[in-house]
Amino acid sequence: MMTEHTMKAFDADLQDLVRLVAEMGGRAEKQIGDALDALERRDVVQARRVVGEDARIDALQREIEEKAILTIARRQPMAVDLREIVAAMRVSNDLERIGDLAKNIAKRVVVLDADFHPQQILRGVEHMTELVLTQIKDVLDSFARRDSTKALAVWRGDEEIDAVNNSLFRELLTYMMEDPRNISFCIHLLFCAKNIERMGDHATNIAETVYFMAEGRPLIDERPKGDTTATTAVPFTG
Repeated sequence: MMTEHTMKAFDADLQDLVRLVAEMGGRAEKQIGDALDALERRDVVQARRVVGEDARIDALQREIEEKAILTIARRQPMAVDLREIVAAMRVSNDLERIGDLAKNIAKRVVVLDADFHPQQILRGVEHMTELVLTQIKDVLDSFARRDSTKALAVWRGDEEIDAVNNSLFRELLTYMMEDPRNISFCIHLLFCAKNIERMGDHATNIAETVYFMAEGRPLIDERPKGDTTATTAVPFTG
């Protein structure tokens, strides 16, 4: 049993973890926005800045993991208390991957050299990014509030992101078939779109973590996914 003093110390440790996750989430969201802005403007300087900023997200992930492990060792929490600490570690892992995916987009900007610049496709990428950023914001809010209902809404929203990704895939294939000179740029955009789609998958991971943290049981339903037939035809690596 925790003494009153121990409980206060545990609460302080948990608040620190929540604060660190919030900071990490804010930085990851900024990385996504900055990477997309660099892509739209072909801003190599900003793209390199995004790549460099990823180190801070990695450092926060390590700090959260170390603090979580130390808190478990010191406080020996049980049940929901233990789930909250483990959840902070799992969320930080997904946020670290989201940061990596934003960095991958920024790296693509650095090597872009084609004059082809389809505004319609870029608007599609922008819309997809807005959906993902909303998902990340909402799921981080659900974590801070321990709100399983909001987490479940995020979990169910991943299908829309998949649908936009599939639409972009088909449009980019059309541009490549129309003119071989478009192929290089379109392939880079395909990878960027896939990175954004994977960010949505990590937001869904976080939603599942929040649901388990709050409810004490995992989501057992199959994830709602869109038609992936088109995008699985080409292998993607980040």
